[in-house]
Amino acid sequence: MGSGFSFFKADPVGCSPPPAKPGLGDLPESCAAEIMGYLDPPEICKLAKMNRAFRGASWADFIWEAKLPSNYQIIVKKVFGDGLGDLGKRDVYERLCRPNTFDGGAKTVWLDKSTGSACLSISSKGLAITGIDDRRYWNHIPTEESRFNTVAYLQQIWWFEVDGEVEFPFPAGKYSLFFRLQLGRSSQKRFGRRVCNTEHVHGWDRKPVRFQLWTSEGQYASSECFLTEPGKWNHYHAGDFVVENPNSVTKIKLSMTQIDCTHTKGGLCLDSIVIYPSEFRERLKRF
Repeated sequence: MGSGFSFFKADPVGCSPPPAKPGLGDLPESCAAEIMGYLDPPEICKLAKMNRAFRGASWADFIWEAKLPSNYQIIVKKVFGDGLGDLGKRDVYERLCRPNTFDGGAKTVWLDKSTGSACLSISSKGLAITGIDDRRYWNHIPTEESRFNTVAYLQQIWWFEVDGEVEFPFPAGKYSLFFRLQLGRSSQKRFGRRVCNTEHVHGWDRKPVRFQLWTSEGQYASSECFLTEPGKWNHYHAGDFVVENPNSVTKIKLSMTQIDCTHTKGGLCLDSIVIYPSEFRERLKRF
């Protein structure tokens, strides 16, 4: 009895171990690349850390070409001049996701890392501000609260007017334009706490400020509102515009005015203009 089970108790010495089951590391790079094509860029980068197959596949040009704007070559020429040489598409995407300045550093453009959508910002120094050269009215002050490290601070003025324009090959889509403003003057942090002086804020509750934009395609938008919430940066929505042809340059003119000369207004920080895809509007409420 029991002799029939002796086969299963054979001495294992010299026997080959069973073959290992295939895993993700055995996936051909071409298959891994196909999978990555369905993911957004942050997910691709996370997956690339799993193993050698996904790491190699994450550099495939066809993956990143699909993530880049359809007119990315025009954008590269606008921002970098002669282009980016022989960089692969992943490197091109990475470079465009960084804040890239142009027009003498007064404007910055970048791609949203998750969606590849284009975003643009114009510094206060890139705007035409009435009275900006007279220190009785305006001053440029340094601050860490601006991506340009400087803002324009209005002490007091009767005629308030800010104009600007930008030409850029925006990818097709709908965009929203905002003015980033703060009532009050920010100062250096004290004991790790942010300090904002609102002592000189006045005049903005008398009449609303008017925001306007025009595009080279004949679009126009405007809005009016009172400036509120002293001590806090806010994005004031000027209007929206639509880009249909990504292969041509869109020219945008914009303005912000409060020209009722029956009273003065002051104590305002003007940081920048920001242009975001309209679906990003909710994001701006967090800043």
